[in-house]
Amino acid sequence: MRVLGINAIFHDPAAALVVDGTVVAAAEEERFSRRKHGKRPVAFSAWEPPEQAARWCLERAGLEPGDLDAVAYSYDPDLVEPGLDGHDEQWERLRTLYARRAPNFLAAALPGLDPGIVRYVPHHVAHAASAALAAPRPCDGDVLVLDGRGESHSHLAGTYSGGELTPLHAQRLPHSLGLMYEDLTEHLGFLRSSDEYKVMALASYGEPRFLDELREHVRATGDGGFAVAPIDWGALAKARSSEGEWTRDHADLAASVQARLEEVLLDLATWLHGRTGSRRLMLAGGVALNCVANSRLAADGPYDDIWVQPAAGDAGTALGAALHLAQDGGDAVTAMPGADLGRQWDDASIARYLDTAKVPYERPPDVAAAVAEALARNEIVAWFQGRSEFGPRALGHRSLLAHPGHAANIERLNDVKGREQFRPIAPMVALEHAAEIFDGPIPSPYMLFVHDVRPEWRERIPAVVHVDGTARIQTVASGHEPLVARLLEEFRLRTGLPVLVNTSLNTAGRPMVDDPRDALECFGSAPVDLLAIGPFVVRRREVRAR
Repeated sequence: MRVLGINAIFHDPAAALVVDGTVVAAAEEERFSRRKHGKRPVAFSAWEPPEQAARWCLERAGLEPGDLDAVAYSYDPDLVEPGLDGHDEQWERLRTLYARRAPNFLAAALPGLDPGIVRYVPHHVAHAASAALAAPRPCDGDVLVLDGRGESHSHLAGTYSGGELTPLHAQRLPHSLGLMYEDLTEHLGFLRSSDEYKVMALASYGEPRFLDELREHVRATGDGGFAVAPIDWGALAKARSSEGEWTRDHADLAASVQARLEEVLLDLATWLHGRTGSRRLMLAGGVALNCVANSRLAADGPYDDIWVQPAAGDAGTALGAALHLAQDGGDAVTAMPGADLGRQWDDASIARYLDTAKVPYERPPDVAAAVAEALARNEIVAWFQGRSEFGPRALGHRSLLAHPGHAANIERLNDVKGREQFRPIAPMVALEHAAEIFDGPIPSPYMLFVHDVRPEWRERIPAVVHVDGTARIQTVASGHEPLVARLLEEFRLRTGLPVLVNTSLNTAGRPMVDDPRDALECFGSAPVDLLAIGPFVVRRREVRAR
């Protein structure tokens, strides 16, 4: 079967293509439109399909819309319960109407597509499939989905056996751990349904002194679900404006909510494990991007093995919906090969971009060695290599790299990106050296867990150590990422450090760089010393000389 998966209903619109059970391509619309998150999660944007991402997925496989056997849309309007608490009925009717019209919207965006082949996949089933069916084999095990909301629920707990999902519990709205975290994000002056990761970072600066109050409002119910009562955030800490300074109260509130989230997740995982006895848990949904909570589950939960979908947010439902329909159609689905599922350019195409931009560039004998030399001199490098990542993490394909041994590089990179200074920057580390430096789940190829930095290493790599002594690491295996692994080894030979700072190649409020033009624009507008794009390098001093 040739199945195109579509996520469009809330935010992070995306498309994914599965052919004969194999993941061929997946991309988020924001990488094409250059609009962060693709669109805001409001009902009147629900009609917008990820048409550029969908067209590219088809082009990647050499297919036309008419060649598809099915389109999997990751939301089922028939599952929306009218009159459900927490729904604004006027907006909900509009969102449901747009979902019902999705086949027509898609047919208009992709001429030649038969709207009759569009199939609705329940939102949380798509999330679950993105975790279980895309996971490394075997995929059998438990699955926990937690996000803001789907059709009428915010959570799904179930188990997979033989690739088939058995749901065991689903939490009805208005109770939602994801929406609770979004409410806190907005109260703290950040953009809801976008900046929740900033709250997670801020929590490390606080103490959970509001935890007892939150335990009265947020609790597991003992049947696999949970309850979230309305919270008067202002009674705990004064609301912060988007431009205001954060205070100790704000950090303590973030720490308290983070701690309560972790406690409830442990309760939910313990209940699920008690029903199944499985040793493996697979996670998806926006809450699964909370790497601190994931690490708490790994350390204190009942499961031996935890796998998190790298595109755990709504973008990943495009992939999950496609895999779900492919399996239903009789295909033997295979694990996703990695997160590098997006666009790429050959050397000749990159050279044409550079020639058109009229920037001086060179082709060193070994781009990894040339970049390692620059990094050893404490230069900041924009790194653009191979296929772009699917999901929110830069994993060595669209990255900003720096020396981890200089504490000042935290402020320096946050200035480059225009980010808040309380936010940490993450390390990539050669897999064979990871355990000697970091304590936590290893391997960790997708930056979805936090690790304690061993005390003897904290002064050696201060740029990647958060205020609480942790780091959100990416382990790099030479068999999967040979170029990045060689870069790390070249840097280690020069510095003794098998670690590099790795953050996403973008500036604040902009999506991650995706094509060569994006890379050149970012390099030209930010104080980056060197751009490594394919086998070529562009040096800042040469650009200035012109």
